[in-house]
Amino acid sequence: MTIASPFPPLTLRNATLDDLVEVLRAQHARKIDVIVPAHRLHATGAHLELLGTEPLVTEDGVTATAGLYLPTTPCDQDIATKLGIPTPYLRRTRTEHPRLYDANVNGWLETDPRRRFMFRGLAGNGHIGIARALLSNSYKVIDNLDVLMAALAGIKETGAAVQIDGADLTERRMYLRVACEQIQAYAPELVAGYRSPFSGLAGADCPVVFAGFLLANSETGDGAFTITPRLTLQVCRNGMTINRDVLREVHLGGRMDEGVVRWSQDTLAKSMALITARARDAVRTFLDVDYVRAKVGELSEQAGVKVAEPEKTIEHVATRLSFTKEQQQLILQHFYQGGAITAGGVMHAVTSAAQVLDDAEKAYEMESRGIDAMRLAASF
Repeated sequence: MTIASPFPPLTLRNATLDDLVEVLRAQHARKIDVIVPAHRLHATGAHLELLGTEPLVTEDGVTATAGLYLPTTPCDQDIATKLGIPTPYLRRTRTEHPRLYDANVNGWLETDPRRRFMFRGLAGNGHIGIARALLSNSYKVIDNLDVLMAALAGIKETGAAVQIDGADLTERRMYLRVACEQIQAYAPELVAGYRSPFSGLAGADCPVVFAGFLLANSETGDGAFTITPRLTLQVCRNGMTINRDVLREVHLGGRMDEGVVRWSQDTLAKSMALITARARDAVRTFLDVDYVRAKVGELSEQAGVKVAEPEKTIEHVATRLSFTKEQQQLILQHFYQGGAITAGGVMHAVTSAAQVLDDAEKAYEMESRGIDAMRLAASF
């Protein structure tokens, strides 16, 4: 869903760290968290309205929380899930029959008027606000900006020389790709016969893999805070995420009573200290040459398996991994451009295709399946 100004952007793709921080700070300044009972929620004109909720008082002033908010696509999904309304149906009513949208939402809210939710939004400051999420009142808030600052602090404490390989922000998640070119391993088997579809460089001329990891967080209930090891190919900057070694922190806490959520500095400090510690752990574990060599060895075992029937193999991989027909065709195109007619070539095709997707969520999902794609191709 596209949200017009005067709001800060809700999405970024392949952004710099500075761009990400600027947008997160702008969002943070408008953040509203309210524990609201169902009888103070109302749908009107396919918007959510908070009725009679108390204002948010901070050092910067007083911000009204009551008023109209336009739900994002993920928030509509939250509403549908929480109220037991089929999501495709609710989305259709938004575009085709807003009165039916209101009737469905209000009707189900009225069945349990004392049920409590956590409402996460951005204040309108004189305009209609943005409803970002409708969550359980036991949801533990770990905001993107806080996570980012704590993780960067943990990385800095280790003294590791890292590079930010890019950042994405969606209505659901934040992603930060971290690489450390000083920690690398020789991986000729992994890139044998491969040529970058972006630069034309041959894998034989750049047979190196860099250490790194992917930091991800959702502040709207779409997944835990995670740090996942990620190897980067020198030849094309394709990323290979090692999902089995992920570090995770789930957003669950105690149930909260009605009202504006005011997190104590002690609570926030404890949460951020844990994030900082996890980032230090990730650096020490994943930015380690022995770790990288071990993973390269594991991946190289199947990378060289020949692919006899590329189109059938990629169709099989796409079906098993639930890729769309369009994604399947893009992967096949990158496979032939890459030139490695092997299971490793399938992995490279998946991860390079992910780089050109405009949708950061789809790109993340595709890249995260790269190793699975190789294993499926090798066993086909």
